[in-house]
Amino acid sequence: MNDAIVHVPEPVNEPVLGYAPGSPEKARLKTALAEVEREVVEIPCVIGGQHVHTGHLRDVTMPHRHGHVIARFHAADEDTVQQAIRAAMRARHEWSAMPWSARAACLLKAADLLAGPWRMKMNAATMHGQSKTCHQAEIDSACELIDFWRFNPAFAEQLYHQQPKSSPGIWNQQELRSLEGFVFALTPFNFTAIGGNLPTAPALMGNTVVWKPAETQVLAAWRTMQILEEAGFPPGVINFIPGLPHDKTHIILDHPDLSGVHFTGSTEVFHNFWRRISGNIDRYKTYPRLVGETGGKDFVLAHASADPKAVLTGLVRGAYEYQGQKCSAASRAYIAESVWKAMKDELIETVNGLTIGDVSDFTNFCGAVIKKGAFDKHAKAIAEARDKAGMKIVAGGGTDDKLGYFVKPTLITTEDPMVRHMQEELFGPILTLHVYPDHAWEETLKLVDATSPYALTGAVFARDRGAIVHAQQELRHAAGNFYINDKPTGAVVGQQPFGGARASGTNDKAGSMLNLVRWTSARTIKETFAPPTHYRYPFLDES
Repeated sequence: MNDAIVHVPEPVNEPVLGYAPGSPEKARLKTALAEVEREVVEIPCVIGGQHVHTGHLRDVTMPHRHGHVIARFHAADEDTVQQAIRAAMRARHEWSAMPWSARAACLLKAADLLAGPWRMKMNAATMHGQSKTCHQAEIDSACELIDFWRFNPAFAEQLYHQQPKSSPGIWNQQELRSLEGFVFALTPFNFTAIGGNLPTAPALMGNTVVWKPAETQVLAAWRTMQILEEAGFPPGVINFIPGLPHDKTHIILDHPDLSGVHFTGSTEVFHNFWRRISGNIDRYKTYPRLVGETGGKDFVLAHASADPKAVLTGLVRGAYEYQGQKCSAASRAYIAESVWKAMKDELIETVNGLTIGDVSDFTNFCGAVIKKGAFDKHAKAIAEARDKAGMKIVAGGGTDDKLGYFVKPTLITTEDPMVRHMQEELFGPILTLHVYPDHAWEETLKLVDATSPYALTGAVFARDRGAIVHAQQELRHAAGNFYINDKPTGAVVGQQPFGGARASGTNDKAGSMLNLVRWTSARTIKETFAPPTHYRYPFLDES
């Protein structure tokens, strides 16, 4: 055994490739995209290292060409899930007993595989599977996931180095044990990086995992699983069960060995999980850890002193990149009247000029929304705004689902700041904007804080430092990630740990050691070198 006190390589954020015309990365990516278009990948479940074919096949299609099948996956059933739990429990002892540096080495190798030979294959799977542009795929399925896999080992090292003080004759130690059971990871469609982080963060800390990816993200999730297998994760450490219906998750949630849930998705689903687990509390071996990030209704607030150009750019990028399908996307805006007058015409022209279409055409700024259900939801919200008094569609508003699920970037103004569009998460390329009088700054701060049940991200634009400080104070609990003169999206691992509170989740900050510590159970060890041999204390003697 290696007795050295090792240090993981110093993590550095992965550089973002530009995909400029004529660049080698653009040529490689186009080749990878063509490969995705040519083949139909058959995706198994992975249980204890074995590829399991259930026979329950479901199609994966491109959102921007919904008639084009790019993969078929074997959906997990009840028997598959039971096998996955048993495999995770079998692998648990050996994996948790492995030196932390060996577990970290698996992630570091995965990061290098993704940064090198797997990069374009993963980006292409994300582009065609989730309708992301090359830039949105690059910052997600390449850079952010690489960052998770390089920074988390460094965070783990810091955690393991934290030890209690010892007094003379005593050696105190702290051990961060894995949880006593298995972790259930449920990942969303919108970020391949989340799909790769939610199962591997608990695994790094010695836990074994049952992973259910979103059906609309299965192709990129499968590529992630292939990388983890190549990186040396032992059989059973991460078990891959795509396609399990939400109404069947009780099989996992009711299991006595459930020790944690790592979740990103809707507030409603997380609430249901929390209720189910609380109702089961007497049956578990240990209290399950519940870690969830559940969406947002993210704001942009512009003070009268804000730079109109900066606000415009923050709104366009924050609201419409990846079709607004980011839990951090700007979906409600409060703009001072003087700033609105200075930027209104240009903002409307810019939004109307955003190109939308097939993401393999690199000139498009937006792709399609993820599926038919999302398309219908957005179309309904746009129609409601068109018909409601006091609301006006000032840019976009068009929808077309003949070839793909296309919703044009839409800008809506509202006189009433409490309309549904300002309170509920729509998760699409729809930004609702309220113009407030310049003098109503104080009232608007209270409005921003009270309008939505969420508290994930938010941005304040101002050149007046007093206004910035005031907003930071008044909106302290309104956003877990708070941006000053920048869009409310684009958190970077190691720089802006991500998460929010209120209805946005448990705020356990993915991309920091705060998340990793949730997957550990500490044990304190006290060793006395020369223990006392008699029970009496000096105070018991009178003289």
